[in-house]
Amino acid sequence: MKKRARYNRISSPNQKLERQLQRNHPDEIIYNDVVSGAIAFEHRDKGKELIKAIEDGKVIFVSVAAVDRLGRNLSDLINTLEYFTSKGVVLRVDNLGIESMIGGKPNPVFKLILSVLGNVAEMERANLRERQLEGIAIAKAKGVYKGRVRGSSMSKKDFLLKYSHVVKEIRAHENLPVRKIAKITEVGVGTVQRVKAALEK
Repeated sequence: MKKRARYNRISSPNQKLERQLQRNHPDEIIYNDVVSGAIAFEHRDKGKELIKAIEDGKVIFVSVAAVDRLGRNLSDLINTLEYFTSKGVVLRVDNLGIESMIGGKPNPVFKLILSVLGNVAEMERANLRERQLEGIAIAKAKGVYKGRVRGSSMSKKDFLLKYSHVVKEIRAHENLPVRKIAKITEVGVGTVQRVKAALEK
């Protein structure tokens, strides 16, 4: 019985998995998720499957191509690592060439590196959001911003199209709290609520 697993993640269907599969071992069970890195590992479809396999004793070794495949939120990364460790599961990060446990004991260097890389990933997300806001501000200053004119109405179809990324997360994670979806999609809580209401009509 296979005891090894490989977890891969891409954010959207148009991205490729080939790079993550380059070091695939023939005895590995493959789990491929198509989901935002901001979604907690335990809330992802394949993440849930992998957790169940671990609980059933079918997996004791997990490989990932890079730390950010597990997530881009530091607390989620640490929680996932601690869960693996509590179950005696070794986590290997290929691009670092390092494993979470050595001789059945937690590797302190691994956790340190994970914390550093997790912080870097969070900063990258924050910088991306800042650049987006700066781009909008510049477009507004030039008079070319395409935002909705205040007081104008938007059709339900156009509204859902504009927030298609919110629609995707709502449909993929029906039980996820509104505030969590708002954080993941980087929109206001009110926007998520309006999208939900539009979908229910």
